[in-house]
Amino acid sequence: MQLSDKYSFLTNYFLKAKNTNNYSAFQSILFYGSDLQSQYDLALYIAKLLNCEKNFDEYCNCQNCRWIDSHEHPAVVTVSKVDYKTDDDTSKTVISLKQTQMVKSSLTTTSDYHRVFIFCDKGNDGEILGLNQINFQEESANALLKIIEEPPRNTTFIFLTRDKNDVLQTIQSRCMAFFVPSFELENYDYDLILDVFQDYFTFERQNVFDIAGDLFELSKENTPLKILESIQNYILCLIKKNNDNKQFVYKLIEDLKQIETAKKQVQLNINPQNVFEDLCLKIIK
Repeated sequence: MQLSDKYSFLTNYFLKAKNTNNYSAFQSILFYGSDLQSQYDLALYIAKLLNCEKNFDEYCNCQNCRWIDSHEHPAVVTVSKVDYKTDDDTSKTVISLKQTQMVKSSLTTTSDYHRVFIFCDKGNDGEILGLNQINFQEESANALLKIIEEPPRNTTFIFLTRDKNDVLQTIQSRCMAFFVPSFELENYDYDLILDVFQDYFTFERQNVFDIAGDLFELSKENTPLKILESIQNYILCLIKKNNDNKQFVYKLIEDLKQIETAKKQVQLNINPQNVFEDLCLKIIK
C-alpha cells in the first residue's frame, strides 16, 4: 500500500503546503504514535517532496528521490544514537551534545538542497525506535531549541516518538505535532466489542455510563486491555474505510489518542471501570 493511501490525511496536508508554498508547515515537525517505521517513512516522504527535481510522486526516479530512497542524500540526515556521529564521539546510548552541535554547525554553510534532519532512536538491528528523555536528553535537546524555533531557510527538523510527552516540553512547543496511527495489524479483530460499540460516534451522550458499563462487563470475560485493543482495531478499520472523509478521520484519530491514554491507565492499574467511563466521556459527544 502506498503511503499516500495509508496516510492520505497527512500526505495530502504536506502536499498542499508544498504546492501553495506554505513552507512554515515544514519547519519543525513532531510525529508520534506506536508505528515508528511509518513515521520514518513519512519523514522520507517529506524529504522527497521538498527535494524532488520533477513533478513529485512517491515513485519518482529523479536523482534526489533515488538518493533519499537509498539513504544516500547529502542533505537528508538521520540523527540517532548510532547515526551522524564523529569518530571521537564515544556515546553509545544517546543522541549526544556533539551531534546536535554538528547539526548546528552544518547549517552555517549554504546548500543547494532542502535539508531535512530526522531525529529518532534505533534498535540493535537497525529498527526505528522513538525518542525519549533517556536517549534524547535535556542538554542535547536544549542545544537545538533556538534553531528549531526559527530554522534557516530550506531546513526541516522532524522528531519521531511513541508519545509526544516522551520528549521535552520545550521541543514539543516548537513543533507542529501529528499523530500517526498504526496500521500494522492486517486482521482487525473487533468482534468482542461490536455488539456494544458499533457506530459509537452516533451514540447519545446520556448513554455514556451504560456503554462504559457494558464495556466493563466485557472486560471481566477477557481483559480491559483486550477490550481497548478491540476498540482500537475497530477505529482503525473505520479510518481505512473513510479515508476520503477528512473531518471524520480527524475525529477518529483524536479518539485513537484517547484509546492510547486508556491503555496506559489500565497498565498503571487504574480501576478499569473508571477507565472505561473516562474514555466514553471523551469520545462520545
